[in-house]
Amino acid sequence: MRTFVYIDGFNLYYGALKSTGFKWLDLRVLATVLFPNDDIQRVCYFTARVKPRPNDPAQPQRQQVYLRALRTLDQLDIYFGDFRERKKWLPLVRPTADGDKFAEVIKPEEKGTDVNLATRLLVDGFTSGYQHAVVVSNDSDLATPMRYVKDELGLKVSVVNPSKSPTHHDLVNAATYVKKLRPNHLRASQFAPTINDTNGTITKPSSW
Repeated sequence: MRTFVYIDGFNLYYGALKSTGFKWLDLRVLATVLFPNDDIQRVCYFTARVKPRPNDPAQPQRQQVYLRALRTLDQLDIYFGDFRERKKWLPLVRPTADGDKFAEVIKPEEKGTDVNLATRLLVDGFTSGYQHAVVVSNDSDLATPMRYVKDELGLKVSVVNPSKSPTHHDLVNAATYVKKLRPNHLRASQFAPTINDTNGTITKPSSW
């Protein structure tokens, strides 16, 4: 079955990768591990360029190394949204000894990823790019375009939930098939510690 895979990078990272040793992830291998009987013809990765943070100034450098590794893969496209951080006052679970009930936090937000993914999913469906679309995300905003692919275009659409939370019921209702992303899928889909491109050697970040 001719299959395209659409990966919500923000959802994947915070749902399945952030606190693990599996960040050096080969997305084409992952697609094959998840759907070994399908003909994976295209992988679309939706992300945004991160900014340095006070507690992690090297984060953008690690991301660039990873993006360079992804660009060595055939039939993989990267689409960029915008990454923003804004300060926001949020309530504390437990007030402090001084009686403070709120704290100012930095809240990261990725803008444009869901719109970019939904647009690509629908355009490819309209143009008969795939017989089966796989959406790797637990973002319920993607339920409407998925439902359109299934009900209006008559195509198969699967959702792979990368988070520890249950798959959102809107996605379950919109999908033809629901799958959970598990650590064994990630473990089986890692790049080699060093790989090469036309500019030289790419090395897995030491903290990963």
